[in-house]
Amino acid sequence: MCPTGLGKHSRQTKYQTMRQYALSHLQELEAEAIYILRETAAQFQNPAILFSGGKDSILVTQLAKKAFYPAKIPFTFLHVDTGHNFPETIAFRDQLMEELGVKLVVGSVQGSIDKGSVKEETGQDANRNKLQTTTLLEAIEENQFDACIGGGRRDEEKARAKERFFSHRDDFGQWNPKNQRPELWNILNGKLNMGENFRVFPISNWTELDVWQYLTANNIAIPSLYFAHERQVIRRQDTWIPYSNFITLRPKEEVVTKKIRFRTLGDITITGGDESEADTLELILEEVAIARQTERGNRSDDKRSETSMEDRIKEGYF
Repeated sequence: MCPTGLGKHSRQTKYQTMRQYALSHLQELEAEAIYILRETAAQFQNPAILFSGGKDSILVTQLAKKAFYPAKIPFTFLHVDTGHNFPETIAFRDQLMEELGVKLVVGSVQGSIDKGSVKEETGQDANRNKLQTTTLLEAIEENQFDACIGGGRRDEEKARAKERFFSHRDDFGQWNPKNQRPELWNILNGKLNMGENFRVFPISNWTELDVWQYLTANNIAIPSLYFAHERQVIRRQDTWIPYSNFITLRPKEEVVTKKIRFRTLGDITITGGDESEADTLELILEEVAIARQTERGNRSDDKRSETSMEDRIKEGYF
């Protein structure tokens, strides 16, 4: 008899049993995200999922579906519509919402402009990205959402690395990175005062590669924009910007057709694409694995200043 009291056969059986319960890194990330989503449902009265139609919000949606199956997802979906969206994104959103049978609330930036809450930007670099903040805060107040679940990840932008899973916002919707709750041992504190709000980031610890590996492994549908396709584009700020009715051509700019794909989806006026041949999930995985630039590197709204993302978050951005 060995000192442990177990024979050789018993030790082998115990080791094999332990191996059966070992989780892959994707399973660990999935379990963490599901835990956070269930805690959100338990601690808040009226949470919503911020849905943009991009891969991260699609991933959060699929994780929520899994977290509460066979019941329906217990969250309202909130989309802030700038009016400058990719048509493919809106079509995908509507189809998915119908399949899930969930409630969708749409906040309109154009509506905020019409009632004077915000003023349309002017100039050759004008876009509606910053205006979304006011529309988002109006939608939160109107629908009394006390938590908004987003697909932000710490690896995508340096300001996101400061976020907690439960990221507190004050009664003006503002974020103070120095006034956040500790989250030791995964104990999440969602206590809030009247008028305050939380952003919840269940996939905060995921990387872009993790996201694509999970989407591929689970065969999750995504908008066609993520796959390489031919599109009319213009060269601006060292990236390929899709040509649309919202684009005013500058001197010497010309519209050309390129085979590109998008790593991130924002407004059609600010989202740059990369020349690519990756038209399958497997090829996208290979491309992402060797990428040396963050996926937001082609977003012109992030190039306005070194702290543009953090400044927007402090004002109440997603």
